[in-house]
Amino acid sequence: MDRGTLEQVIACARRVLGVALLLSALSSLLATSASASAAVSTQKLIWGPSSAEAFKEYANLGAGLYEITVNWSRVAPTRPEDPADPNDPAYRWTPAVEEAIQRGHEYGIQVVLEVMGAPGWANGGRAWRWAPKDPQDYAEFISAASRRWPQVHYWQIWGEPTRRANFMPLARHVNSINLTSAERRGPELYAQILEDAYVALKAVSPSNIVIGGNVFSGGDIRPLAFIKALKLPDGEPPQMDLFGDNPFGYRRPELGRPLINPGSGIADFCNLEVVAQYLDRYLERDGRDHRLKLFLSEYFVPTGHANFEFNYWVSPPTAANWLTAAFNIVRSWDRIYALGWFELYDETPNREGTEVNRGLLTATGKKKPAYYAFQRG
Repeated sequence: MDRGTLEQVIACARRVLGVALLLSALSSLLATSASASAAVSTQKLIWGPSSAEAFKEYANLGAGLYEITVNWSRVAPTRPEDPADPNDPAYRWTPAVEEAIQRGHEYGIQVVLEVMGAPGWANGGRAWRWAPKDPQDYAEFISAASRRWPQVHYWQIWGEPTRRANFMPLARHVNSINLTSAERRGPELYAQILEDAYVALKAVSPSNIVIGGNVFSGGDIRPLAFIKALKLPDGEPPQMDLFGDNPFGYRRPELGRPLINPGSGIADFCNLEVVAQYLDRYLERDGRDHRLKLFLSEYFVPTGHANFEFNYWVSPPTAANWLTAAFNIVRSWDRIYALGWFELYDETPNREGTEVNRGLLTATGKKKPAYYAFQRG
């Protein structure tokens, strides 16, 4: 082969090799892009801002559910003449819900509404955490909310009503599974609110999904005690589609671990099988064709340093490890409907340095290891 022919062969080989390298690079780029976002799934829930930028992150994380709180006392500061009518002039509907619904629709993300807080005209002039004197008032409001936002089908009936800071009247720090008649007053009142809300929401749309209970791992009334005490006046448990639980804890999620304080009613993520046993024993109703699944609305692991909210914290890689363990349980156990993370961003640093680093992103928007654990989840 002469020199000219050899040079032509080499040039041709370089062109072929260049095309191959280009195709390989494009293939890698496409693969990276595909892995950079997760498929949207209703097994994953997220809390956070309702901005367009935030919803882009939720979609990238694969969250199929986005949760936001509606405070009844703020929407209806004065008594409506027709409380079941969303167009009653007394209502001051929050625009954040409309934003969330619209932005969620762009990405296939459904909105979950946690409805809590009674106005003074309904609870005798008390603070919003006090329950309405007539549970039907709450039912009429949530009926109006369902008509206002027909795109929403997930309805959470009050948030953490096992805490006095969220729900009253409630006994103070009951460290027992067995409640007295006085201590059962709060759970029984909540049961009636839940029952009336269930009936009202199903009347608006049978496809509405009602999430009841909404306990967390501790509380003034512990979750296991609260479940046991959820009874209507006729002794029956209230109706619901899913049971809400926020299973915070200082342990890595591993089912089957011992109760932290047996007999107290405390139950964290490691004890969800016990929670399910209590649901089957105390909240089963005739005619229900399924066992209640767990809707884990809120879970997070504080990172970086001591904080004002919890008495524990871990490193960011450890938080990611715990979240991965939690999602492994979700995938392998059919009693869990969804797992939610609270929330997208860390809190802004404060002067005392006690802010809660609970986000998947830092306060400045940097992705933490838990971000990728949630995305893979």
